[in-house]
Amino acid sequence: MNMMNYNIEVTILKGRCIMPNKKQKESHDTSGFKSHLKRASTEMLVLHTLRYNPMYTYEIMSTLESLSGGYLAFNTLYIAIHRLNELQFIEEKERVISDDNRVRVYYSITDSGREYLSNLIDEYKRFSEVLDAIVIDTWEEVKGA
Repeated sequence: MNMMNYNIEVTILKGRCIMPNKKQKESHDTSGFKSHLKRASTEMLVLHTLRYNPMYTYEIMSTLESLSGGYLAFNTLYIAIHRLNELQFIEEKERVISDDNRVRVYYSITDSGREYLSNLIDEYKRFSEVLDAIVIDTWEEVKGA
Protein backbone atom coordinates (compact mmCIF):
# COMPACT_ATOMS: atom_id res chain seq x y z
CA MET A 1 0.00 0.00 0.00
CA ASN A 2 1.41 3.37 -1.01
CA MET A 3 1.38 5.90 1.86
CA MET A 4 1.20 8.80 -0.59
CA ASN A 5 -2.41 7.89 -1.40
CA TYR A 6 -3.69 8.75 2.08
CA ASN A 7 -5.43 12.02 2.79
CA ILE A 8 -4.70 13.42 6.23
CA GLU A 9 -7.78 14.47 8.18
CA VAL A 10 -7.99 16.43 11.40
CA THR A 11 -10.32 14.74 13.85
CA ILE A 12 -12.57 17.05 15.86
CA LEU A 13 -14.08 16.00 19.19
CA LYS A 14 -16.51 18.44 20.79
CA GLY A 15 -14.98 21.28 18.78
CA ARG A 16 -11.44 20.48 19.92
CA CYS A 17 -8.79 19.50 17.44
CA ILE A 18 -6.63 16.45 18.22
CA MET A 19 -3.40 18.01 17.04
CA PRO A 20 -0.33 18.49 19.21
CA ASN A 21 0.58 21.95 20.36
CA LYS A 22 4.08 23.24 19.55
CA LYS A 23 5.61 21.95 22.79
CA GLN A 24 4.05 18.50 22.33
CA LYS A 25 5.15 18.42 18.68
CA GLU A 26 8.76 19.22 19.54
CA SER A 27 8.90 16.59 22.31
CA HIS A 28 6.71 14.02 20.50
CA ASP A 29 4.38 14.16 23.52
CA THR A 30 1.21 12.10 22.99
CA SER A 31 -0.54 13.05 26.24
CA GLY A 32 -3.26 15.01 24.42
CA PHE A 33 -4.05 11.98 22.27
CA LYS A 34 -4.12 9.73 25.34
CA SER A 35 -6.43 12.19 27.08
CA HIS A 36 -8.92 12.08 24.19
CA LEU A 37 -8.84 8.27 24.10
CA LYS A 38 -9.38 8.11 27.84
CA ARG A 39 -12.30 10.54 27.65
CA ALA A 40 -13.88 8.57 24.80
CA SER A 41 -13.70 5.30 26.74
CA THR A 42 -14.61 6.53 30.24
CA GLU A 43 -18.26 5.46 30.20
CA MET A 44 -17.36 1.98 28.96
CA LEU A 45 -14.72 1.64 31.69
CA VAL A 46 -17.11 2.81 34.44
CA LEU A 47 -19.84 0.39 33.34
CA HIS A 48 -17.32 -2.42 32.99
CA THR A 49 -16.06 -1.79 36.53
CA LEU A 50 -19.59 -1.82 37.96
CA ARG A 51 -20.71 -5.04 36.26
CA TYR A 52 -20.14 -7.23 39.36
CA ASN A 53 -20.28 -4.97 42.42
CA PRO A 54 -21.75 -1.60 43.38
CA MET A 55 -18.97 0.93 44.00
CA TYR A 56 -18.59 4.58 44.93
CA THR A 57 -16.85 7.00 42.58
CA TYR A 58 -13.42 7.06 44.22
CA GLU A 59 -13.46 3.26 44.40
CA ILE A 60 -14.15 3.07 40.65
CA MET A 61 -11.26 5.47 39.96
CA SER A 62 -8.90 3.46 42.18
CA THR A 63 -9.96 0.17 40.60
CA LEU A 64 -9.34 1.48 37.08
CA GLU A 65 -5.96 2.85 38.07
CA SER A 66 -5.03 -0.45 39.70
CA LEU A 67 -6.26 -2.60 36.79
CA SER A 68 -4.28 -0.47 34.34
CA GLY A 69 -1.08 -0.59 36.37
CA GLY A 70 -1.35 3.16 36.91
CA TYR A 71 -1.64 3.99 33.20
CA LEU A 72 -5.24 5.19 33.52
CA ALA A 73 -5.52 7.66 36.36
CA PHE A 74 -8.68 9.76 36.58
CA ASN A 75 -8.90 13.07 38.41
CA THR A 76 -12.67 12.80 38.42
CA LEU A 77 -15.45 10.62 37.07
CA TYR A 78 -18.35 12.73 38.29
CA ILE A 79 -19.38 13.97 34.82
CA ALA A 80 -19.46 10.41 33.46
CA ILE A 81 -21.25 9.13 36.58
CA HIS A 82 -23.83 11.91 36.33
CA ARG A 83 -24.46 11.24 32.63
CA LEU A 84 -24.73 7.46 33.09
CA ASN A 85 -27.10 7.99 36.02
CA GLU A 86 -29.25 10.44 34.01
CA LEU A 87 -29.46 7.93 31.15
CA GLN A 88 -30.39 5.22 33.69
CA PHE A 89 -27.41 3.05 32.76
CA ILE A 90 -26.39 3.13 36.42
CA GLU A 91 -28.40 3.78 39.55
CA GLU A 92 -27.72 4.89 43.05
CA LYS A 93 -27.74 1.74 45.17
CA GLU A 94 -27.13 3.20 48.62
CA ARG A 95 -25.56 6.05 50.56
CA VAL A 96 -23.13 5.20 53.33
CA ILE A 97 -21.49 7.60 55.77
CA SER A 98 -17.84 6.67 56.18
CA ASP A 99 -15.84 6.85 59.41
CA ASP A 100 -14.57 10.28 58.38
CA ASN A 101 -18.18 11.54 57.87
CA ARG A 102 -18.06 11.46 54.07
CA VAL A 103 -21.12 10.33 52.19
CA ARG A 104 -20.27 7.55 49.80
CA VAL A 105 -22.82 7.02 47.07
CA TYR A 106 -22.66 3.48 45.74
CA TYR A 107 -23.70 2.95 42.13
CA SER A 108 -24.66 -0.23 40.33
CA ILE A 109 -25.17 -0.99 36.67
CA THR A 110 -28.77 -1.40 35.43
CA ASP A 111 -30.03 -3.90 32.86
CA SER A 112 -30.09 -1.17 30.20
CA GLY A 113 -26.54 -0.26 31.30
CA ARG A 114 -25.44 -3.85 30.72
CA GLU A 115 -26.95 -3.74 27.24
CA TYR A 116 -25.28 -0.40 26.54
CA LEU A 117 -21.95 -1.79 27.83
CA SER A 118 -22.29 -4.77 25.51
CA ASN A 119 -22.92 -2.43 22.56
CA LEU A 120 -19.96 -0.24 23.55
CA ILE A 121 -17.65 -3.25 23.78
CA ASP A 122 -18.81 -4.54 20.37
CA GLU A 123 -18.20 -1.11 18.84
CA TYR A 124 -14.83 -0.82 20.59
CA LYS A 125 -13.75 -4.23 19.26
CA ARG A 126 -14.82 -3.38 15.72
CA PHE A 127 -13.19 0.06 15.83
CA SER A 128 -9.95 -1.42 17.24
CA GLU A 129 -9.87 -4.13 14.59
CA VAL A 130 -10.28 -1.60 11.79
CA LEU A 131 -7.72 0.75 13.32
CA ASP A 132 -5.24 -2.12 13.75
CA ALA A 133 -5.79 -3.24 10.17
CA ILE A 134 -5.01 0.25 8.93
CA VAL A 135 -2.29 1.40 11.31
CA ILE A 136 -0.46 -1.79 12.26
CA ASP A 137 -0.48 -3.35 8.81
CA THR A 138 0.61 -0.09 7.20
CA TRP A 139 3.23 0.50 9.89
CA GLU A 140 4.75 -2.94 9.25
CA GLU A 141 4.91 -2.07 5.54
CA VAL A 142 6.60 1.27 6.21
CA LYS A 143 9.10 -0.27 8.65
CA GLY A 144 9.91 -3.04 6.16
CA ALA A 145 10.49 -0.59 3.29
